[in-house]
Amino acid sequence: GIVGVFGYGGGVIGRYSDLQDQFPSIAHFHTVRVNQPGSYFYNTDYLRTLCDLWEYRGSGMMNLHGSTGDIIFLGTFTDQLEPIFFELTHVLQQDLGGSGSNLRTPSCCIGKARCEWSCYDTQDMCYEMTTHYQDELHRPQFPYKFKFKFDGCPNCCVASIARADMSFIGTWRDDIRIDQKAVKAYIGGDIKPNAGAHAGKDWGKFDIEKEVIGLCPTGCM
Repeated sequence: GIVGVFGYGGGVIGRYSDLQDQFPSIAHFHTVRVNQPGSYFYNTDYLRTLCDLWEYRGSGMMNLHGSTGDIIFLGTFTDQLEPIFFELTHVLQQDLGGSGSNLRTPSCCIGKARCEWSCYDTQDMCYEMTTHYQDELHRPQFPYKFKFKFDGCPNCCVASIARADMSFIGTWRDDIRIDQKAVKAYIGGDIKPNAGAHAGKDWGKFDIEKEVIGLCPTGCM
């Protein structure tokens, strides 16, 4: 609430130096959070544009990506905040992310774009929730922050369980499908475990009951 941009209560984290006389170049060192693209897909032109903007208007230091997910612009002065905001929203068509006691920027795993395990379209759901809760994202009104994260399967690639208040995790809703021929080939040694990464040492006879079935947390097999 110390500094921000017009119309938004979140997105900018105010930071000031206690030693401004000694270090005038970092008297202000505000952080700007920028809403990341779904599943962190960028093209090089977009990345270069972000880097050029921050080199010109800020310190040039960035963080991609922390647990929050946002593109983090580290270090700028108060008088640069509105020009940065205008450039992002009007030129790049890019919104700020959440900060403070609001809905933080929703983030999702790579989902159906590149992952065969995804059980639902994480990017579509993340986009829908982000646009639906714009007011809660930009204008803090909660007693504490709140996070959505979207995982396509229980691998939890964006750490939704550990790093979110509400986790959306895709689960398989059909019979478990097992390629019995592949299982036999794996046990028989025709398919190398871990693509041969464990070669070079005698690990003993492969025990599928102990090393696979017994480790399944749901007991589904």
